[in-house]
Amino acid sequence: MNALILPTKQEIIQPNTVEYNSLEETVHALIVRDLSRLGWSTSYPNTEKDLIEVTPPASYDKLTIQKSMGIKRQEIIQQHQKWIDNKIDYARDNLTNGFDVLNSKIKPVIEVCETQKQHDLFRILRLYWSSPYSEYVGRRIKLIIRDYGLPNKPVIGIAALGSPIIHIPARDNWIGWDRNTRTSRLNYTMDAYVIGALPPYNYLLGGKLISYLLTSKEVRNIFEEKYKHTKYNKLAGIFTTSLYGRSSQYNRIRLKDRLLYQPIGETKGFGTLHLTNETFNAMNDYLKENNILVSNKFGSGPSWRMRVIHTAGRLLGFNPDFLLCHSFKRNIYYVSLARNSIDFLNGNTKSLKSYNSSTKILASFWHKRWLQQRLQHKPSMENVKNFRVEDFIIE
Repeated sequence: MNALILPTKQEIIQPNTVEYNSLEETVHALIVRDLSRLGWSTSYPNTEKDLIEVTPPASYDKLTIQKSMGIKRQEIIQQHQKWIDNKIDYARDNLTNGFDVLNSKIKPVIEVCETQKQHDLFRILRLYWSSPYSEYVGRRIKLIIRDYGLPNKPVIGIAALGSPIIHIPARDNWIGWDRNTRTSRLNYTMDAYVIGALPPYNYLLGGKLISYLLTSKEVRNIFEEKYKHTKYNKLAGIFTTSLYGRSSQYNRIRLKDRLLYQPIGETKGFGTLHLTNETFNAMNDYLKENNILVSNKFGSGPSWRMRVIHTAGRLLGFNPDFLLCHSFKRNIYYVSLARNSIDFLNGNTKSLKSYNSSTKILASFWHKRWLQQRLQHKPSMENVKNFRVEDFIIE
């Protein structure tokens, strides 16, 4: 099968331009709308059977992915606009003007989010970026990285680690995991689902600095302290993915001769990022209308969104696997935190020979390798000089 077949009682046009008779018809219309935005083509192969055929393109280009992510991001912003308006000044109070940064030696210090104010700051700063923000279920560590080179200690960037996705074929094959070994060793890893810098540091390759700092012994110690009373209290490695193919942020990040972010393959594109929250919510409402509740509790199985879409697809009469497998492919990167991390993750050794690079060492290397060169880049320097905290808006 190379197309998604949807039952429909009428020609589906753009939602919100017509009232549909049922949630079932609404869900079908919303799916077609979302996929049409991504360049899927539609046809009516057999009008007597009331079917619509939706066919995916051979691949998605970067602009199409950005557009789709922008739509989902706007949904989130509109949903939380009142909260954003209430917190925007708090975000600005934690940033700094570009000219001030030029007088800083940029001394990064990692702050763990523990209080509500810290979590609020993390959240509103994350909403600034162009990609939509979603939370991980399970273990989570949120980090704010501040510049102690300035008196007000402004935020350089943020990062977050979360429980790893259970099954990613390219990752599992690269490590050498079978199902049993993966089950017993997966929780010695984490996914970095947020890594990035805020203005004006983003113009100075601050994203690479945050990437360096995630490989530090301080981050490993933060993990081990938080989970010291659990079975999985060692961190062997971190996985992360790019947004659009090969990542410029993770590219060529080295500490001397050691490549810190190793490309190990790509995801199959199985996911829900290509469907809007409006479509997902309509599916969930349809299930509730039919007295079906898909649990959103941690430990209930794979991604709740995937399970809702899968359950709704079967009930609505279309192939949910075909729909889910045509999301966006991403490059996968592995950050080894120990010399023998792969042996450890395969159960061949019980102890880790951890790397012990400090944030100070990593920041110093970033200064010499990346910052000094960027300070000579005139367009970037103009962006830095022109940034004012009042310019920080979320829209």
